[in-house]
Amino acid sequence: MSDRSYSAILVTDEGPTRTLTLNNPARKNAIGPVMVNELLWAFADAVDDAAVRSIVLTGAGDAFCAGGDFGQMTSGAGASELPLKGDYADLLLAVVSSRKPVVARVNGHAMGGGLGLVAASHFAIGVRGAKLGTPEINVGLFPMMIMAVLQRVMPRRRLIAMMLLGERMEADEAVACGLLGKAVDAAALDAAVKQVTDLLASKSPVALRLGLQALAAQDDLDLETALPLLRDSLAGVLATDDAREGLMAFLEKRPPKWTGK
Repeated sequence: MSDRSYSAILVTDEGPTRTLTLNNPARKNAIGPVMVNELLWAFADAVDDAAVRSIVLTGAGDAFCAGGDFGQMTSGAGASELPLKGDYADLLLAVVSSRKPVVARVNGHAMGGGLGLVAASHFAIGVRGAKLGTPEINVGLFPMMIMAVLQRVMPRRRLIAMMLLGERMEADEAVACGLLGKAVDAAALDAAVKQVTDLLASKSPVALRLGLQALAAQDDLDLETALPLLRDSLAGVLATDDAREGLMAFLEKRPPKWTGK
């Protein structure tokens, strides 16, 4: 794990799982430029670390993320010791296109920019009692950038209603409309997240990486363009040592031994 100095997030490892925690509980983990920049560095480090098999994104305290830190965004307050790596749009792109699975551990309310991170993640498990929504319209703003990821997981009419009316939804409704993959009671949240990360750790690292790369590359392509790209991607997977090992293990009725090559 890289020895970077962070002021707005926490970075911890548990086995092959790296957890990035939004760490401003006094402000419900509101996300501003400093936190965004630190998350970009932390995501890049996690993706480049061969020991990391999945990335969990969560919030400190009783909230996931209350949305944008308007005070910091308008005043320019706060400074990171790290060089500027990008802005919130770059962060969404980093999550969506991550070569390692990203699991959103939604431990409390997720609003606005925080909800964008949930929608961008590959998995999202939320605690019952959490509310999710886009309240920006209530202060004369609009959830512009997060529309790009919300529309990928939500039915259009439900998304329009949420954005234009500033509605908040409960975790179970968020599951029904695709924002969350699963809703659990608070006591079961960590176990539900660990179940996913343990399963991910049991899969071939190279197959996961190539699969996620192909998934991101074919997004928004028409069928005539996507299929040749995916045909080439399949050939790339078949050429790996892990694919040969996996097929041999299946024929020999034994667990595969992945090398990540």
